[in-house]
Amino acid sequence: MAVYIASLSDVDDVIPQLVALQIEWNKLHKLLAAEDLNEIALIDNQLILAERLGIAEADWMRLVEIWGTDLPEHLRKIQADEKSFSVRMLGGTQVGYVKATRRWWEPIRSLLEAEGLEGRPIYFVSSNTHSLVNLLSGSARRHQEEILELVPELRKLRQGQSRGNWDNFLYYAARIFYGQGDAQRLRATRTVEEEERGIFFLPSQAGLDLAAQVIVLDRLNASDLDPRLGSPAGTGLRASPSVVININYPLGLGAYNILREVAQSVETLRGIYVLGKAATLNASIGDVMIANVVFDEHSENTYWLDNCFSFSSVAPFLVYGSALDNQRAVTVRGTFLQNRGYLDFYHRESFTVVEMEAGPYLNAVYETTDASRYPMRENINFTKLPFDFGLMHYASDTPYTQARTLGARGLSFYGMDSTYASSVAILRRILVQERVLRAEAAAGWSGAEAEARQGA
Repeated sequence: MAVYIASLSDVDDVIPQLVALQIEWNKLHKLLAAEDLNEIALIDNQLILAERLGIAEADWMRLVEIWGTDLPEHLRKIQADEKSFSVRMLGGTQVGYVKATRRWWEPIRSLLEAEGLEGRPIYFVSSNTHSLVNLLSGSARRHQEEILELVPELRKLRQGQSRGNWDNFLYYAARIFYGQGDAQRLRATRTVEEEERGIFFLPSQAGLDLAAQVIVLDRLNASDLDPRLGSPAGTGLRASPSVVININYPLGLGAYNILREVAQSVETLRGIYVLGKAATLNASIGDVMIANVVFDEHSENTYWLDNCFSFSSVAPFLVYGSALDNQRAVTVRGTFLQNRGYLDFYHRESFTVVEMEAGPYLNAVYETTDASRYPMRENINFTKLPFDFGLMHYASDTPYTQARTLGARGLSFYGMDSTYASSVAILRRILVQERVLRAEAAAGWSGAEAEARQGA
C-alpha cells in the first residue's frame, strides 16, 4: 500500500490507524486459531461464532455490512496469518509540502489570470464544494419540477407535512437528479450555467486532493440567490469587485500550507471564513459551535478571537440543531489519538470542540499580520485583525457516546441542516462586507421569514 502524504498530519493519522489495525487483527487471529470456519456462510452460524469470540451482535452486523458475502474469506485470512506492518517514508520534507501546495494552487492562479481577476480582493472560505454553489447558482430551484418528479416525497414537505427547510431538501434531492441516466449531459449543462454566473469548479489536479471553487461576485444573478441570503440588489452585486475562493476543508497542517500559499499569492484578503466538522463534548449531532478560543496542539499556542459569527448569525437558519457560541476549541494532531481520559482533560478545562484545522489556519493568519513566523506556546490576541475572520464547526460526532456520528445517523438531513445554516451565515457576512446587503438587514431575518421556507 502506498499513501500520499500532504502534511505531517497525515502521518499522525495513518500510523495510529495501522497500529490499531495490527493490534486488532492479531487479537482476532489468536481467537480464531481454534475455530472451524468452513460452516459460517449462514448468518446464524456467524452469530454463534461472534458470541464465542465475545463480539456483540451489533458490532458483528457492522462487519457483515462492510464485508458482505466476503466476510468468511476475510476471517480465513485473519486466521491464517499474523500482521507485522513496516512503514517506509519515501519523502516528506517541509519544502516538499510547500511545492505540493504550490502545484495545487497553480490551476486557481491560472483561472484568475484567464478571467481577468488578478488583483481583485479575495474572500477565502474553507468549507465544502456543494453548499455555497447551491445557495448562489439557483440550479436546483430552476429544475425543481423535474426533481419533484424524481423524488415525489418532496411534495409532502412543500405541502407542510414534513419538518425541514424546503431549499435544503431540494439541494439534497438534486444529487439524485444530477446522478440519473443522463447525468453526463445534465452535469455539463450545470457547469455551463454556473460558469455563466461566475462560478468555476476546479477539481484537484496535482499536489493536494482538495477541490476548489472560484466565485466572481459581480457575475452572480441576484434572482438566483437562495432567499435566506436576503434580497441584495443586482446593481449592488454587479458593483462588487471581490472574488470568493472556496475549498474543501483540509485536515491538520495542510490548512497552514494552503492559507499561507493563498495569502502570499493574492494582493488583498478581505475575509477568511472556516467551516469544518468537529467532535463535540457538550452539544448534539448537527449543532453548530462557534469558538472564540482555540488551543493548537501543534504549536501549543492559544488564540483568542473576535469571531465575526455568533448565535444570531446561524440560529435563525437551523431547523433541527442549535447554535452554541463562546465555545473553546482544541485542534488535535489526528483523528485516532483521543481516548476518554484525553477528552476528559480538555473537558475539565472547558474545551468543548475537538477538531483538526483551526489551529494551523490561525498559525497562517499570524504570519499574515506579523513579520515573524508563528511562535510556540504563546497566548495570542486576534481581536484586531486587518481582515474579517470567522470560524464555525458543525457537530459530526459525540465521542462520549459510542457510534453517535453523522454517519451512524445518516448524514442526510442532519448534516445538511447545520452545513447550510452555516454557509448562509458566511455568504450573508460576505454580502454585508461588500455593502451588497445592509448589516441591519443581515441581522434582521425574522422567525416569520424562516418559517416561510420550512415545513410545519
